[in-house]
Amino acid sequence: MATFLYRLGRGAFRRRRFVALVWVALLFAAVFGAASASAPTSGSFSIPGTEAQKAFDLLDQRFPGMAADGATARIVIKAPAGEKVDSPAVKDQVNKIVSDLKNGPGKEQISSVADPYEAKAVSQDGSTAYVSVKYTVSGMELKDPTRDALKESGDAAKASGLTVEIGGDALMAAPDTGSGEIIGIAIAAIVLVITFGSLIAAGLPLVTALIGVGIGVSSITALANVLDLGSTTSTLAMMIGLAVGIDYALFIVSRYRAELAEGRERDEAAGRAAGTAGSAVVFAGLTVVIALVGLAVVNIPMLTKMGFAAAGTVVIAVLVALTLVPAMLGFAGKKVLPAGTKSKLFGKGKDAPADTDAKPNGGTRWARFVLRRPVMVLLVGVIGLGAIAIPASKLEMGLPDDGAQPVSTTQRQAYDLLSEGFGPGFNGPLMVVVDGDKALAEKTADRIKGLEGVVAVTPPTTNEAGDASVITVIPKDRPSSVETENLVHTIREDSGDDVLVTGATAMNIDFSQKMNDALLPYLALVVGLAFLLLMLVFRSVLVPLKAALGFLLSVVAALGAVVAVFQWGWLGSLFGVEQTGPIMSMMPIFMVGVVFGLAMDYEVFLVTRMREAYVHGERPGQAVVTGFQYSARVVVAAAVIMIAVFSGFIGASEQMVKMIGFGLAVAVFFDAFVVRMAIVPAVLALLGHKAWWLPKWLDRILPNVDVEGESLRKHLEASSPQGPDKDRELIKV
Repeated sequence: MATFLYRLGRGAFRRRRFVALVWVALLFAAVFGAASASAPTSGSFSIPGTEAQKAFDLLDQRFPGMAADGATARIVIKAPAGEKVDSPAVKDQVNKIVSDLKNGPGKEQISSVADPYEAKAVSQDGSTAYVSVKYTVSGMELKDPTRDALKESGDAAKASGLTVEIGGDALMAAPDTGSGEIIGIAIAAIVLVITFGSLIAAGLPLVTALIGVGIGVSSITALANVLDLGSTTSTLAMMIGLAVGIDYALFIVSRYRAELAEGRERDEAAGRAAGTAGSAVVFAGLTVVIALVGLAVVNIPMLTKMGFAAAGTVVIAVLVALTLVPAMLGFAGKKVLPAGTKSKLFGKGKDAPADTDAKPNGGTRWARFVLRRPVMVLLVGVIGLGAIAIPASKLEMGLPDDGAQPVSTTQRQAYDLLSEGFGPGFNGPLMVVVDGDKALAEKTADRIKGLEGVVAVTPPTTNEAGDASVITVIPKDRPSSVETENLVHTIREDSGDDVLVTGATAMNIDFSQKMNDALLPYLALVVGLAFLLLMLVFRSVLVPLKAALGFLLSVVAALGAVVAVFQWGWLGSLFGVEQTGPIMSMMPIFMVGVVFGLAMDYEVFLVTRMREAYVHGERPGQAVVTGFQYSARVVVAAAVIMIAVFSGFIGASEQMVKMIGFGLAVAVFFDAFVVRMAIVPAVLALLGHKAWWLPKWLDRILPNVDVEGESLRKHLEASSPQGPDKDRELIKV
């Protein structure tokens, strides 16, 4: 493979105008397709195999037009101190809210608006009432005029002195991540300039990564409605594509500069960079693709589509690194090198030897330190991460509700007003669907009334055919509490197959359970396939095993940090955590998928250079030093960039976005700086030659993908006009 990639990179360098033109044409085609396509919706959301989903499907059949899974909103009105909401003045304002919603903008998306006085939605002390609004579509599919009408519905009432707040998923919108991306790109530019000492070399990975992300995201937008991808799919693809795009281009450019420093001609340096570093990029990209495509095992269509779309963007990033980056290096000329080295290097010519008197860089000095004290470094790294991972044993998963919103938001204030006036359970009513006649429904309602933790049960609402009914159950405790989850399980266990529990609260519980059940199979699939892939790359059993165990250690430690901050509240004020609670149920699998891909990037980038040196004759310890000498700076730069990108989301007001940003930033920090930069060299130092051991029978079975470039070396030696001996002097790994 190294020989093929060498030819590909060298050909792209020599035909750079054609290659650049092709990529620019693809970008314009994708952008044109995205601009021509209709705006993407949220995409359909379903959780196959869960009771909540079965209930929604039954409601669609028996109650056509009900839109049971449509968005909901609650406009909570509180009268001033000393007044009641049933006073004439307050009633006039409430009736105006109801009328404006029924007849105002966006009314075509509204299913029903409940008058609080007719629906008995008034608190016992008469101070608070709420208007329930149901929509025909999900919160992400609401049009702007509809959402604006909801937000403005209580403005007149507020002006008259009433307290009006709005809650519910109707206000849900895709998180605004623009500022986080801008901050990440800005910090990436600074880190790249420091790393390369050249504006051109620093800008090249950014430009090529943005082109790749532009093609990927635009293609997703163009196909969103056709493939029912949803508006949030492009967010994941953009984040992952930007991350790996910068990483892969960074590694190719770094290797290109190293080849130039050896005295290569520019086209030869580009070819060798693609043949060696490009091989690492291919396999690093494959590990990310495995992690993203593996989301299909969760069996949630939305996640499966998001994973495949993001994987497509990663494939584009790999192709960009192998073709467009060498082409751009051809345009850049000598400007990819720091100003002080250009004349010195290019004045020597291709046969110039490397500067053997150069001072050892930071990576070399650190590797030598670890080789002198491998046991101490290994113990400190493992014990430290193990201690941080302890809180993960108390992980509680769930989905955040409005109670997790910042106290300054109207959703949180509406949540608190409902809790004060009606009780916490009013924020998460349960919907019980009875597949049977009205007699069965009434019997079910009576049985539920007697359960502990139930505040109220509404009379059954039966469909026209009389073969299905809906019962609303108000729990005593808040939606995300353990008590409410236990109540849902109790209702299900005490009822037969003809009684189903659904609603937003039950759906969240089922979603969390499904994610929890899928975590171990997902881990087994992703880590197992990656283990086999890394065996191909490193021709070793112990190196892939060490890589997988190190990744698991860093992810569990990151989960421990997330639990400590967001569930227990440790240092919560430092990160703007206003409300502790269960960890978002998607978090573990999301972290595994994203961090695994990035972790394997760092593993492949760092260890392939060690493997390359070992195969070419260096002793195990010296091979570790060589790997750090050439790759540590690149891995550190890539990790700092990713940490900066993810940390930019910690300042978001959304608890979910904040949690994701913190978790990913911490996980990358642990994996890059503790596992890859400390534990990996310590383990390799202790293993010595055994690290690269592979059973002979397995060596015969596994195909030789030649990531270390041994076949490329032989090919170049054979084709060198000066003979193998002269070329061997120039090939310094």
